[in-house]
Amino acid sequence: MNHSAVLQHWKAGMKKTIRKAVLPVAGLGTRFLPATKAVPKEMLTIVDRPIIQYVVDEARAAGIEHIVFVTGRNKQVIEDHFDMAYELEDTLKARNKTAALELLEEHRPQPGSTSFTRQQAPLGLGHAIWCARDIIGDEPFAILLPDMIIKSKVSCLKQMVDLYDQTGGNIIAVEEVPDDQTHNYGVVELAEKINDNASRISNMVEKPAPGTAPSNLMITGRYILQPQIFDLLSHQASGAGGEIQLTDSMLSLMQDQHFASVKFEGTSYDCGSKTGFLTANIAFGMDDPALAEDLVPFMREMMQRPIAAE
Repeated sequence: MNHSAVLQHWKAGMKKTIRKAVLPVAGLGTRFLPATKAVPKEMLTIVDRPIIQYVVDEARAAGIEHIVFVTGRNKQVIEDHFDMAYELEDTLKARNKTAALELLEEHRPQPGSTSFTRQQAPLGLGHAIWCARDIIGDEPFAILLPDMIIKSKVSCLKQMVDLYDQTGGNIIAVEEVPDDQTHNYGVVELAEKINDNASRISNMVEKPAPGTAPSNLMITGRYILQPQIFDLLSHQASGAGGEIQLTDSMLSLMQDQHFASVKFEGTSYDCGSKTGFLTANIAFGMDDPALAEDLVPFMREMMQRPIAAE
């Protein structure tokens, strides 16, 4: 289906609002062991809040009304984080800690606006998304991978929703990476431009061999997908690593539906890696003037020290 036909189909009344988002949080976090032996990687903190809170805040800023967490064993603390903490809140009230109490209330989801479902075996990202099928139902929905947090003036997902409101279809967030690093990521191949920051996608390639990438635009871990993806995932054969890959089903869906990319305005931090996690702490910490006042002299001092030998 070409771009003009997609727009006509959408304008005929087939578009639905993006109300729900899926956050797959069942991963083991082995790169952060032993820290993640008992604490989910999504609950590691960036400055003063867990990684997962930044991702939920991004979704809420985009107008998401219901968030579906796809969890695994030992992830109960994530559900607890988004619930009331009666003893703590009563203590804060008794001690007149109004600011702290208001902060907790600000980040607590409304009753009934979250769901938790279990991925019982580590069968891949595609399988994790498929586990949310009955909760999502027949609606387009967003996916936010919680390893990636994005620092931006306007929520990355909100930028994607704005494009979706214009075009409908399926939307993927992308960002530029150096040409010599494209083999580490999934990258997109672009067709015609939609606007300065968006283009139609004609193909996706997972970790292309060096020198063969169709572009230098990596898939960032933010998606808006139509519900037909669930039918494809239910029949999807295992792909790379013996897992059910979301990309494989998206490529199948691309044969019939419009896919577009958004080169979002902002900076992403891959908190699934130690370097990305540490960098994110510095970047977000610098937003607090009091922290920045102490951080800047420390970082200047550290820059003067030689790098430790391996």
